[in-house]
Parts: sequence; structure tokens; C-alpha cells
Amino acid sequence: QSSELRYTANTQLEHLHARYTGTGHADLSKYEWLTHQHRDTLASIVGHPTLASYLAIAENEAIGRIKFEMTERMLQPCGPPPRKDDD
Repeated sequence: QSSELRYTANTQLEHLHARYTGTGHADLSKYEWLTHQHRDTLASIVGHPTLASYLAIAENEAIGRIKFEMTERMLQPCGPPPRKDDD
């Protein structure tokens, strides 16, 4: 029965990872984790009009301009990825 319990726990974890892509896994690097966090934050700002208007007022910009800049920053929110060593 313990193997059955382990199987259900694994299945639930896989379901959560499929549903919430930014939750991470064991092989996730620090850069990838930070990128997920930044993209999630930027998407939240673009998706919630009150957050976008708050930033627009704080930066003295138009709401459309803020949304455009946040969408552009989603491409590489933490800069270019670090080089991978193939050794």
C-alpha cells in the first residue's frame, strides 16, 4: 500500500507542475527560477488594471506604456541566460 501512496503523491505533484508551470522541479537552475518569478510578476502587473495604473501614476507614464514595457521585459526579465559548461 505504501507504493500505491507514493504513486498518488507523485501523480499529484506532476499535476501541480503541469497546472502551475512556475513551481519548479529538482533540476531547475537559479536563473530559471528567477526568470519564472519575474515573468509571473510582470504578467500579474499587466493582467491587473489596478496594479498597472498604480505603476503608471508612480512613474508618471501612460497605462498603455507601462503595459507595453512590462510585456517587453517578459522576453528576458533577468538578462541573457548564463553560459552552460558542457564538461
